Amino acid sequence: MNPGASSAAGLARRLGASAYEGLLLGALAVLVGFALLALVGPPVEPQAIRLANPAGISKPLYLMSPAARRLSAIVTFAACGAYCGWLWSGGRRSLPMRTWRLALSTAAGQPVGVRTALLRYLAWWAGPALAIGGYVALQPAGYGRWAVVALAFNYAWALLDRERQFFQDRVAGTRLVMDGRTRAGHAANDSGS
Repeated sequence: MNPGASSAAGLARRLGASAYEGLLLGALAVLVGFALLALVGPPVEPQAIRLANPAGISKPLYLMSPAARRLSAIVTFAACGAYCGWLWSGGRRSLPMRTWRLALSTAAGQPVGVRTALLRYLAWWAGPALAIGGYVALQPAGYGRWAVVALAFNYAWALLDRERQFFQDRVAGTRLVMDGRTRAGHAANDSGS
């Protein structure tokens, strides 16, 4: 069944799937970080900041070099982009989409291509980018903590959008819809298998 033939998914279901997707992307970021430890770990002669615990024993806190931090961020960003580009395109669905019985389609109801999936991934970064920009702007005045509100931008957009689409879906021209394949599969299983 074509995902576009299914009905639009409700806001609560899409938010739940997005939160679940965020957990999986966070786990992917941790795995990428562990995989990169050999490349970006402390050098042979580490420059460390000494931290003292309550007993007065100091332990070194190793910090990555700026180049290592950039490399780590780029590789993590690319790995998360590959995850989203692959699992959101060609009619495939991520685990959260399967769990919440959702599919990603174009406005015309067709499966999403890799370019569109990657555009959706890049558009998702609008909220975090606004939060970082807000932090930089507000921190000198002592209000940097309020920048966290901008993280909700992509999802708050749905409250103002005429079709209740998230920002990333509006930019990419995609829709999260109820997946008819999943419902049909459950109906077949419930009818006597």
